[in-house]
Amino acid sequence: MQVAMIQDKIVPMAELEPIYFDRAIYFGDGVYEVVRSYDGKIFALEEHMARFARSLSAIGILGVDTAQIRSRVQKAFDNAGISNAKIYFHITRGSAPRNHSWDSNLGPNFFLTVTELDDDTKEKTEGIAVSTHPDLRWKRCDIKSLNLLPNVLARQDAIKKGNSEAILVDDSGLITEGAASAFFAIFDQALQTAPLTSNILPSITRKFVIEAGKIIGLEIVEESLTPQQAGGADELFTAVTTNDIVPVVRFDDGIIGDGKPGKYTKLLTQEFRSFTS
Repeated sequence: MQVAMIQDKIVPMAELEPIYFDRAIYFGDGVYEVVRSYDGKIFALEEHMARFARSLSAIGILGVDTAQIRSRVQKAFDNAGISNAKIYFHITRGSAPRNHSWDSNLGPNFFLTVTELDDDTKEKTEGIAVSTHPDLRWKRCDIKSLNLLPNVLARQDAIKKGNSEAILVDDSGLITEGAASAFFAIFDQALQTAPLTSNILPSITRKFVIEAGKIIGLEIVEESLTPQQAGGADELFTAVTTNDIVPVVRFDDGIIGDGKPGKYTKLLTQEFRSFTS
């Protein structure tokens, strides 16, 4: 008899719920999205769904009705009744006994949560501290996959150091992005961030930040930075769906500017809000 053990309990494998065989558990075999709402309205859902579809296609999870997924997202959000919510959802390749290869007839699994967003007022008004960490992720970070262990370890390293985010640095000594955010620097009147390549997630928030930068008259420079260059920036900030723009006032223990959120970061935040209203 084939058996499994859950904590200290031995059970026949034939009696296990399908969730125990989900390929996400064994292989991180799936993709996810996170969207948020502002004052009862989901922001940039179409952009997130388009990225979700690209991620599904990139790893060969085929036949998913993204219109149905969009409907599920809206239904769950409406049912939760949370005005400012974080909506997480993922699709995995499905459930089957552990094997690296998969049956093409395997049916995908879907999961979603709607939760309240944390209050980020203090981070927005005072700024955060960040620290650099080696970028140990796989080579297809443009796919929003469930393989996040390097991100998790990097963020935890930052937290242990008393910081809020880890800024990842690749083998060439260039900053890619944050462990869970896009990363921006401002020099004079130029807004700089790494270009979109296979090692950068095409952040939806990044897209709107760049648009906001154009509106307020900043030059947009899509060019990678070294940590030394970032440490000498006039202003730094991260950008992520659940927090939009967050000022960075300390970088690897060095103070950025006067140690307070900069004027262009504030202007970008104001302009970003016009997209969400």
